[in-house]
Amino acid sequence: MDDLQPRATTTATPVWRTGPHDRGPFMVYVASLESPRSRRAMSACLHRLAAMLHTAAGREPGPAPGETFPWAELRAEHTTALRALVGRQTTHGAEGQPVPWSPAYRNLHLSALRGVLRTAWRLGEMSTDDYQRAASVRNFRGTRLPAGRSVHTTEFTALLRACATDRSPAGVRDAALLAVLYTTGARRAEVAALRREDYDPGERSLRIVGKGEKQRLEYLHESAATLLGAWLAVDDAPRGPLFKPVHRSGAVQHRAMSDAAVRNAVIKRRRQAALPPMTPHDFRRTFIGDLLDQGVDLATVQHLVGHASPATTARYDRRPERRRRDAVDRLPFPDAQAPPPPR
Repeated sequence: MDDLQPRATTTATPVWRTGPHDRGPFMVYVASLESPRSRRAMSACLHRLAAMLHTAAGREPGPAPGETFPWAELRAEHTTALRALVGRQTTHGAEGQPVPWSPAYRNLHLSALRGVLRTAWRLGEMSTDDYQRAASVRNFRGTRLPAGRSVHTTEFTALLRACATDRSPAGVRDAALLAVLYTTGARRAEVAALRREDYDPGERSLRIVGKGEKQRLEYLHESAATLLGAWLAVDDAPRGPLFKPVHRSGAVQHRAMSDAAVRNAVIKRRRQAALPPMTPHDFRRTFIGDLLDQGVDLATVQHLVGHASPATTARYDRRPERRRRDAVDRLPFPDAQAPPPPR
C-alpha cells in the first residue's frame, strides 16, 4: 500500500470554478449525500479508512486524509487488506477496555468505501473492471442487540417536572421538545428540522420530513399539544424553526436548534431528574414498543416512524423478548434455598 500517493490539493474556489481537488471522488461523493448527518458520517468513515492505509504504509495521515487520498488508485488487493484492517479496529468501552467495532459499524465503513469507489468510476478515474474488483469486498457478518432502552412513564413525568422547575423559556421549550419526542417517536434530526408551518394545532399534527426527503404526518397527544402550545406562546413567531436555542439571558434565538442541541436538552433534563442515561433515540424505541404492545399492526407503526422496511420496525418489538422470558419462567426449578454467604 506504500505505492499509493496523496492527490494534489488546490485552494478553495467558487462552486462555478471547481479545481481538481473539488472534483475528486471524496468531495463529489460526500456532496452527493442528501442529509448533513450522512455527509458527516461518511466523511468521517473515509477519513478513518485513509488514515488506516496511510498508517499501514508508514506515513502520517494528516488532519483530513480522506480528502487527498488517491481513492481511484485502489485495487482489489488494497481493499482486501483494508477490510482486514477494519476488522481489527477497536473503540474504548465503558471502563476504558478495548471493544471491537460492531459488524454494523464495520459495514458502514465498507459502504463508504464502495461509495467513493463508485464515484471514482463515474468520474472516469477507474475502469469498470478495476472498480468492480476493488468494490467487491464482503460485508462483515453478525448482529448486535439494539442499543438503548425504553423510557418509563414515571421517568417521562420526572423529566417534565425537571423542566417545570426551570422558569426560563428553556424550561417551557424543553417540556414541549420532550413531549414531541415521546408522542411521535421522531428522530432528533427530524425534530430539529421542524418549522412552525409544519404544525397544525387544530389537527394536532406535525409534518415531518424524514430520511430521503419523505414526508409523513405525526399526531400529538392532547397533553403534548398543550405543552407545545405553551412554547408557541413564548415564541409566537408565525414562521421559522419550531424549536429554537435559548440564550442564558432567556432570549430566544432566531435560528433552529441543531440535532446535537436536541440531544443535549435530553441529557440536561435527565441529569436534573437524576435518571439513568437516556438518549433521544430511546424515546423513539419507547414509542414503537408501546404501540406494538397495544396491538397496533406493524405496517401502521412502520409508517408512523418512517421506516423504509418493516424489518427495521420489528427490531423494536418487545413482545418476542417477553415471550422468551415467560417461556424460561415456565421451566421447572427445584425449590432450593440460596447457600449461606461465606464466613
